[in-house]
Amino acid sequence: MSISFTVNGVAQQVADARGDDRLIDFLHDDLNLTGTKFCCGIGVCRACTVAVAKPPNQAGSPVISCSTPLSLLDGSVITTIEGVSSGPVLLPVQEAFLRHFAFQCGYCTPGFVMAAQLFLNGLADGPTPPDLDQAIVVAIGDHICRCSGYVRYVEAVRETALAVIATKGDAQ
Repeated sequence: MSISFTVNGVAQQVADARGDDRLIDFLHDDLNLTGTKFCCGIGVCRACTVAVAKPPNQAGSPVISCSTPLSLLDGSVITTIEGVSSGPVLLPVQEAFLRHFAFQCGYCTPGFVMAAQLFLNGLADGPTPPDLDQAIVVAIGDHICRCSGYVRYVEAVRETALAVIATKGDAQ
């Protein structure tokens, strides 16, 4: 038996015996995808956040890779920070993080990008929340930035969210 999933569009298969291995270790050691950061190791800081879509949830959810065993990922579609954009083109939220100088050291940034992009994807596909700032805090508020870039991260996500909402208004 084996566990099958995709990472950034590439099919992966591991033996059931590796079911207890952590996702972050698989990403780093097996695939050499080191953009997902290991920090606290207990799922508190969220620097290791990746997007995981598993039927019936095709949209994806933020998953903490340092505490997620491979056994839970059978049939999943996993996107890491390396897989969020194609080529040298940055996502709008990444560009906003740069404009707002949302980070200093950047260690936490991949986790923030993943959570923010999942929030923005949901915003594009669903209703606009009545309190946008509160929705942003719910989406990224549990992420820890030791350089204290929280306000700048929120400002950057708000800017990008307002652009998404404006685009939705144009499409309606």
